[in-house]
Order: sequence, then C-alpha cells, then structure tokens
Amino acid sequence: MKLPQTKKGFVLLPRRWVVGRSFTWKSKFRRLIRDYERLPEVLSGLHFLAFAILMLRRFAEVIFQSA
Repeated sequence: MKLPQTKKGFVLLPRRWVVGRSFTWKSKFRRLIRDYERLPEVLSGLHFLAFAILMLRRFAEVIFQSA
C-alpha cells in the first residue's frame, strides 16, 4: 500500500488488522498452534482446511440469518 504524500511520521495502514485477526482465528485449531508436522505440504494443507472450515461457518451464519 502506498502511503499518502501529505502525512509524515507514523501512519496506520488500513486493513492491517486483517492479519492479526487471521492469526487469532488460526489459534482456535489446536493442531496449528504448534508445528508438529514434518512436511510443509501437510502444514499448508491443514491451514487451508482450517480457514475453509472458518469461512464455511461464517457463510452458513449469513445464509441462515437471511432466511
């Protein structure tokens, strides 16, 4: 992201909180808190699975609230 030219010093970038929120969501899955896996492919697959579960849960909440 580009910083505005008019501001000097510390500038809070927008959407920076998204990364912190994602790490917090990830910590809900106990297996992802520690790195127990030997292969990086397994670890990345578990991350993908965890975030897929989280997104499906949120999608289901939106669908059932609107119905």
